[in-house]
Amino acid sequence: MPLIKDGREIDDVWAFLPDDAPLSPGGCITVSLGRFRSETELLLARNTDVGVRLEPADDPHELEEFLDRLALIEVSFPKYTDGRGYSQAQLLRRRLGYQGELRAVGHVLRDQILYMNRSGFDAFETERADLPSVVEALNEYSAFYQPGADGSVSVFARRHQKD
Repeated sequence: MPLIKDGREIDDVWAFLPDDAPLSPGGCITVSLGRFRSETELLLARNTDVGVRLEPADDPHELEEFLDRLALIEVSFPKYTDGRGYSQAQLLRRRLGYQGELRAVGHVLRDQILYMNRSGFDAFETERADLPSVVEALNEYSAFYQPGADGSVSVFARRHQKD
């Protein structure tokens, strides 16, 4: 599945490890929130990067004390109609201050990518959109009325800056 970050396709060095799979001795892995909670010490003691995959019903607050030690948080979109991942991304970026990679995985469609980016995602794992489509989606609009987690200044904020 292609991984797109910073406007280009990159190699994915991460592997998601299911709950029933044994821990590998090396490599960058992501695990479920449940596994992370039950094996926190073991995972953080590894000599490689660790990430967590959040499912729609997971609470990002459970990661708050570990955010500076997580290199990647994946947010799963099991169905394209499930928008809870947008809220998780906003919470992680804007309220909890997560600075690492925030990746959308699962049913990631071209039409959602701009809004995912505005919510705080900086990487997209998708088999439903190619690189030119993703870049086009990210540049579809040049101004926004709503504030976002992507760092762009809203139209209203710009208007008030000029006064």
